[in-house]
Amino acid sequence: MGESILYFVFVFGLLGSATGVVLMRTPIHSLLLLIMTFFNAAGLFLVWGAEFLAMMLVIVYVGAVAVLFLFVVMMMDVDPKKLKFEFSPYTGFSAVLACILFVELIIAVLPWKTWEKAIDVIALPIPQMTTNTSAIGNHLYTQYFYIFQLSGLLLLLAMIGAILLTLRTRNKIIHQNINQQVNREPADTLSLEKIPFHKGVDV
Repeated sequence: MGESILYFVFVFGLLGSATGVVLMRTPIHSLLLLIMTFFNAAGLFLVWGAEFLAMMLVIVYVGAVAVLFLFVVMMMDVDPKKLKFEFSPYTGFSAVLACILFVELIIAVLPWKTWEKAIDVIALPIPQMTTNTSAIGNHLYTQYFYIFQLSGLLLLLAMIGAILLTLRTRNKIIHQNINQQVNREPADTLSLEKIPFHKGVDV
């Protein structure tokens, strides 16, 4: 009974916060509601017994991605008074697309039926004496090892591509030459001057 109550609390909290992310006018409020959405999703994972996925969702998305978004939004010079609700040229197309996706979800959910013996025919059942963390790691690094490594390689290529696309060469900026700094001699940077007594140094 308690798990059912928590389940519905997290579900309605997830739906409400996700709706607020889209409807809020200010970016900072949308981002805070996005963080709340992540926490509600993590709560759902906890109710389902997937504590590893819940902790990863909180650590990765809330602790890293959402905080990064928060810093970016805080550095943006956005005046809340200038934010007005206006219909863009793509509003009609977006509404039609949203309706199509909603109809597809209804078509997919309505005929859904849970088979009583479905748990017995799961392709990758979790052993009784193994935690879900160990089971996920076992499947990722055994049966899905090549797919897991391929996804990491794709993310690495995407990161390199983003760096190359944003790299700009500026001629007026003095770049640091590590090789020149390491190989320099004292005579290249220091000079000894003989200063007469009581005459000082001419600048």
